[in-house]
Amino acid sequence: MSTAALPPLDALLATARVVTLPLVTRFRGVETREAVLLEGPEGWTEFSPFVEYGDREAATWLAGALDFGWTPAPPTVRTAVPVNATVPAVAADRVDAVLDRFDGCRTAKVKVAERGQVLADDVARVRAVRRRLGPEGRVRIDANGGWNVDEAERAVHALAEFDLEYVEQPCAEIDELAQLRERIGYLDIPVAADESVRKADDPLRVARAGAADLLVIKAQPLGGIHRALRVVAEAGLPAVVSSALDTSVGLAMGAALAAALPTLAHDCGLGTASLFTADVVADPLVARDGLLPLVRPRPTDAELDRVAASADRRDWWLARLERCHDLLRAEG
Repeated sequence: MSTAALPPLDALLATARVVTLPLVTRFRGVETREAVLLEGPEGWTEFSPFVEYGDREAATWLAGALDFGWTPAPPTVRTAVPVNATVPAVAADRVDAVLDRFDGCRTAKVKVAERGQVLADDVARVRAVRRRLGPEGRVRIDANGGWNVDEAERAVHALAEFDLEYVEQPCAEIDELAQLRERIGYLDIPVAADESVRKADDPLRVARAGAADLLVIKAQPLGGIHRALRVVAEAGLPAVVSSALDTSVGLAMGAALAAALPTLAHDCGLGTASLFTADVVADPLVARDGLLPLVRPRPTDAELDRVAASADRRDWWLARLERCHDLLRAEG
């Protein structure tokens, strides 16, 4: 985003609303999700980098938020987006309760490689998901880079019997992904890259290295819908659009990205509003019959008041917003 296009900080602070959403179950080590909502000329948008991220990385998320709120969205080629259910690293006996929250979803992404758990926990969880979805359902796993190459190979072998659609970010490093892809090639289980795209200085490196079969892309971390579309086009690989545990406003950004992709061969990870017990709108953007509609939520003051963050968290986020804005302005 150029300096000329960067909205002044005062304009952002004038509409900024900091919210905190409780989760049904612990996810990525957190029990609540915090975000800043901003209202721009194009509508509401979201700034929600995870709290542990540094300002440099968070500034890219702000660029993504501003892209959605201040720049017209690209043309779309579909009016709804098929989405997957997301299963946190819960015990196997809790899988059904999680999947009950995802209406009509026939694909499930299952979190694996959770700290404090072992491979047997992953196997039990994935087995429960496969049993629930039946033989025609699609099951993918996401390790968030939690395995080394040997651990990943062993895990994929243990989970292959459940007919995996793909394995997402099994290892943290690109060279590890390439090694694993070579080792498990005969199993015909694709390798997807997420963190190796959105957290990389060069999001195209994983494609050039032949380290992935498809990309998992997120609008905010890549600097917005328009930049994400360029990454997909230049990478030349199939793409799955996913969320970063966004509010319904952030999910609308992801849905706009998915709706603009020329081809979309996989269900997208945009159904995560079902993991919250409250959202920024009374009618959250959740899957209906496995589909997410292409709509743009407009939260009311009353709805935002119900999920407003505490004063100290509000101050923390607004200070972060200001620092990230300064970084974008300095970039020019």
